[in-house]
Amino acid sequence: MAVWQQTSSVEAFDNFTDLPENADRLFEFIGGETVEVPSNPFASYIGSRILRHIANYVELHHLGYVTGEAGGYMVSGERYAPDVAYISKERQPELARQGYNPNPPDLAVEIDFPSTYQSQKDLRVKVANYLAAGTLVWVVLPETKMVEVYTPGQPIKLLKLDGVLDGGTLFPRFTLAVQEIFPE
Repeated sequence: MAVWQQTSSVEAFDNFTDLPENADRLFEFIGGETVEVPSNPFASYIGSRILRHIANYVELHHLGYVTGEAGGYMVSGERYAPDVAYISKERQPELARQGYNPNPPDLAVEIDFPSTYQSQKDLRVKVANYLAAGTLVWVVLPETKMVEVYTPGQPIKLLKLDGVLDGGTLFPRFTLAVQEIFPE
């Protein structure tokens, strides 16, 4: 992630991202910094594998909305664009039509690839804010083929290739084998 501009407020971020020259670019506001979210085909591919499983379950059970990497959310006063996210219809009957969704997601999936010191630092801030907002977080680590699961009020779970993700209270009876996330 590349820092584009040091900003002091979310209002300055919103003004910056609303500029016409930024219309086709995706940014996050993390810890007072405006960060452009880079395009990454491999991370996008992994995200699409996860999104497909979650979206199929959510649509089958008419639970809510699943968004991809271009879906932004307001989380604890910041602006994030998780690689995959879910928000229930119960919490929000309709998604925002532009800008960042005003409510945080119920589930956020962040894919850290390639993993760097800066990406890990940004992820720790994001995870803390997601948890403060009551969001379940899956941090996917393609380089080690592991997934960190952060559930509000519970200890972190680290799942290896032989592990299985579950939907907890969000998606009863939903499971996704970690090995299904990563290409062979």
